[in-house]
Amino acid sequence: PIFYPFLDSFSQLAAPQYPKIHLYNEEQVLSWEWSSANNDTRPVVYRVQYKYITSEHWHDVTVKSVGVNCTRIPETQCNFTNARFLRCSSVSLRVRAELGEIVSAWTTGLWFQYYQNVTIGPPKDMLVTPEAASLLIRLSSPFELPRKCGIVFVYYIHYWEEAGVQQVKGPMTCSTILLDNLKPLKVYCLQAEARLSLQTSRPGRLSNISCYETMAKASSKVQQVALISVAIFLVLLALSAHLLFRYKSQVKYWFHTPPRIPSQIEEYLKDPVLPILEALDKESSPEDTWDSVSVISFPAKEDVLQTLESER
Repeated sequence: PIFYPFLDSFSQLAAPQYPKIHLYNEEQVLSWEWSSANNDTRPVVYRVQYKYITSEHWHDVTVKSVGVNCTRIPETQCNFTNARFLRCSSVSLRVRAELGEIVSAWTTGLWFQYYQNVTIGPPKDMLVTPEAASLLIRLSSPFELPRKCGIVFVYYIHYWEEAGVQQVKGPMTCSTILLDNLKPLKVYCLQAEARLSLQTSRPGRLSNISCYETMAKASSKVQQVALISVAIFLVLLALSAHLLFRYKSQVKYWFHTPPRIPSQIEEYLKDPVLPILEALDKESSPEDTWDSVSVISFPAKEDVLQTLESER
């Protein structure tokens, strides 16, 4: 709102000029300009008064009335951020200059309603958790709202894929927002905005840009694990084949089975007293049968000698 100064022609002091109100989140500051028409160098002080639009009476802005003091102040501004004004009601302010007993005319301003005229800053905090093809966003409100006014914050999320077209999701009254139907494993940039439910045409300030990469879907994860497993198996198989081909003689030597002594002979060597035939007989099955018996005889030594002499 713009205050319009009013100069009393009978006043010995010029009235403050160009007053303006700064309303940002919970900040509320009334400021103005003043210049002495007669170049008086004496210090000038200022007084601020207020009234609700439903009332006819003005009241000084004092600690007793609203919690802050804006009477006989040397500054050309009144910070009433912590004032106990009824924010759901319309308020009007006025200011004048004072020099001892001399006062200027009041510069009366237009009324303002806090929730209709305030500029909303971005959410205080924005926590983003990447999920499968989505982003889970948790926001905190720019400031606390009184419940009795029936006003709530609504949120908008401006988002876009890198080098993509910007999209907007909102309005949403919940401060926890799931940004779904996104592409997996893609980077998205975000800005959050808060507005009051009464300010459908007044945008809030946007948060800083922050970017996050979405996670893969569950099916994509399974496919990735399967592909990685197959790739690892093929690499190990190729490596094993290469090593076998290169060191085949050593591998053949390592895996060659050394000769073993038959178990009957090994048992006989452990107990030489045991006849070898009996040791062999123990290993034979009682069901073993002989198909035939051959008797091999050798001629006596004398017969062999006689045969050799006769051949001479």
